[in-house]
Amino acid sequence: MRLGVVGMVPSNFREITPQHLKAISALELTGAAFHYPGDKMSDLKTEELHAVRQTFKDAQMDLVQFGIGYGECLFDPEGSVRESVLNKIYRGIEVARELDSIACLIRTGSLNPQGPYAPSKFNQTIAAKSRLIETLGLIARKAEQEDVNVVIETHLLTIMGSPETNKEIINEIGSKNISVVMDYVNHFQNLEQVYNNKDRLNQIFSSMNPITILGHCKDINIGAGLVLHIDEAIPGEGELDIGFALKLWHEAHPDGYMLLEHLPNEHYPRAAKNTIRIIRDQSIPLC
Repeated sequence: MRLGVVGMVPSNFREITPQHLKAISALELTGAAFHYPGDKMSDLKTEELHAVRQTFKDAQMDLVQFGIGYGECLFDPEGSVRESVLNKIYRGIEVARELDSIACLIRTGSLNPQGPYAPSKFNQTIAAKSRLIETLGLIARKAEQEDVNVVIETHLLTIMGSPETNKEIINEIGSKNISVVMDYVNHFQNLEQVYNNKDRLNQIFSSMNPITILGHCKDINIGAGLVLHIDEAIPGEGELDIGFALKLWHEAHPDGYMLLEHLPNEHYPRAAKNTIRIIRDQSIPLC
């Protein structure tokens, strides 16, 4: 398997220097990733994108994931909203092609105006699912035209809230250019699953390994309070059997990337050290 990071580079990726990538490489990581606002995609020039691509190439660093930022919902009832977000995603796919990114990341959004990961009962309707499949079909067509891999970030609070639903929707789209992110932490639903996590990991990887090309490596802690808080944690410092998860990943994707994410930059050295130790303890080859 291969290991990379979402972070440790400037928010404006055009400012990435060899020194940024050298710092990532020093952690024994071979890939990096970043996001960019969808409504600013039109500002990006081809020569700038090619310059970034060359910086990665010269550093022998893979650009693993280019994420498109937007607030709209892919299954909004208003056609004009879906058209607006599609235009952002289409441009993002073109940018990912010019950057030579392994994948272009999108998310489904939500009909809850509080945010793309805010739950809504209206996300669960047959009509919402139908609109999502239609929109993803259009995105798949563009991805195929540009020869770009598009990956969807899914989560238990979203319309693609379970591994089984992910599998159903991806199979319905039927495109080799559309898959999901193996973000296994996003699909733990209760205490029993967390405390008996090998069983849940088996379920998640069984459904999602065949429909993914890259993953996000995190751990879980249970937060305090009178309601359930399933919080992200640095790999190796939470409840999950990370070694078991990475073994399941490696068996299906021996050359596939896992990306560390959602940490302050100063915590990535510890996250990388922990994860690499776990990988080696499992006798998993690290490319």
